[in-house]
Amino acid sequence: MAETDHTHRPELHITSETGVLNAPAGVLLDGATWHVFHQYRPEADSGPRWGHQFAEGAPFVWEVADDVLAPTGGETQNRAGSVVSNGSGVDLYFTSVTSAGASIHLARIQDLPATLETVSEDPFVLDSHVVRIGRVVGDTEDWKNFRSPCVIPGWEDGSNREEGHEGWLMLAVTGPAESPTVVVLNSPDGMDWQVQGPLTFAGYSGLDGGEVLVSPRVIRLRDEVDHEIYDIVIVTIEKDGIDISGYLVGRLTGSEFSVSTPFTRVDFGHDFSRPRNTNFTPGTVREESRYDEAFIFGLMNGIGRLDDPQTHLSLATEGWANAITVPRVATLQGGTLFQTPPKGLLDAIHDSEAAAGWTGLCEIPQGSSVSVALIDAGGDTAAVVSHRHNELVIDRSMNPHHPDSPWAVAPLTAEDTDSMFILVDGSTVEVFADGGYVAMASRVYFDGGPISAFDVSITGDACVRRSSAVFPETFSSSGLPDLDDLTEFNDDEEPDEGLVR
Repeated sequence: MAETDHTHRPELHITSETGVLNAPAGVLLDGATWHVFHQYRPEADSGPRWGHQFAEGAPFVWEVADDVLAPTGGETQNRAGSVVSNGSGVDLYFTSVTSAGASIHLARIQDLPATLETVSEDPFVLDSHVVRIGRVVGDTEDWKNFRSPCVIPGWEDGSNREEGHEGWLMLAVTGPAESPTVVVLNSPDGMDWQVQGPLTFAGYSGLDGGEVLVSPRVIRLRDEVDHEIYDIVIVTIEKDGIDISGYLVGRLTGSEFSVSTPFTRVDFGHDFSRPRNTNFTPGTVREESRYDEAFIFGLMNGIGRLDDPQTHLSLATEGWANAITVPRVATLQGGTLFQTPPKGLLDAIHDSEAAAGWTGLCEIPQGSSVSVALIDAGGDTAAVVSHRHNELVIDRSMNPHHPDSPWAVAPLTAEDTDSMFILVDGSTVEVFADGGYVAMASRVYFDGGPISAFDVSITGDACVRRSSAVFPETFSSSGLPDLDDLTEFNDDEEPDEGLVR
């Protein structure tokens, strides 16, 4: 495999050039151009600001644009928010933190393509196309310390979702960090916001009411089974020093969410937190297919804001920490959120220098398993991914960089297809199983360079019906599948069992 300047930095995932990436802040798809605005700290102890990266076409080759926000005028931090298309421009809602607390501010980019035309050699120069509007949500008599806004279009007629959109809806967090409250706001113009009330749940939510809920997001999808449009509220629970991100399916009316699917984890890997939705500019998605699928990105860090970046090997050796997952194509099927990798990923792996992927369609009866060991450049096992009929496991405990790490375990259902797709890219591992029923993201450090091989083993009566591995073109042509054969595998006579879109 080709030599790379960075052993641990992924190629197909977003990382900060230097410093600590805290989270994706907002994502916008403008035609074929992906814009990811992310919160990061140039130094581990500096205040967060917003970076901007973009990709033309497939969301794998990312270019860096000038930063769009940095603390100013008494601010100490610019934290996460949301990005939406509004009229002829783009609105950036962000959390402004000062010594007095947090509030939600608005900035605007009138000409989004212009932000890509020139990039300064100074990494701290702010894009001149970004104009700060000011605070739009601040303390009220009842609610204090607003932060982490998610903004999407509101419904024109809440009782008839086919009527389209009017105005804006916001989910945000208020109150102290140790006991926050998620609230719902609305606005006719995106400027004047009114609090509808705290987010409440009607029906069984799967939450006990005592959790610390942060980073609320909402997407809308049409269920492929009953063809109704549902709201999917995504939240992250901070519990016992780790982040657990999950979703609830139902309908949001005012500030009450009528639950049809209770809290279910979005990702079961070691390192996934604070997923973000993707908004669109007009014309990017056909109206008739607007709710067929959504795109979500997550931070590959299982600890979130409690993490100590100084413990990251990538920061110590290469000057950066954390990555954002590849975008996940989310669909709703019978009240369950399915997640699959985006189109073009196999070609991106083939064109990369160090990424790799493995796909397998298996038969795995109860008591049997198919395990795939991820082998580093020295021939040692860096991690093992195992499909055990009713559970998917990532084990990295044998890796000296992850000593005594517990297994990450995801439940599977016996009715699903036994399939796996494994993406390895630098120190990131993402696994999708059973047609997208389960997704898992984990950081795994490989010694000596990129992954060198996938070693498959079988127990019991399991069998691998078909499998393929794809490596970069520069790796070796000996014994590796042709990319066209791999693509054909994913479009064969059983399209519902496709592992990669």
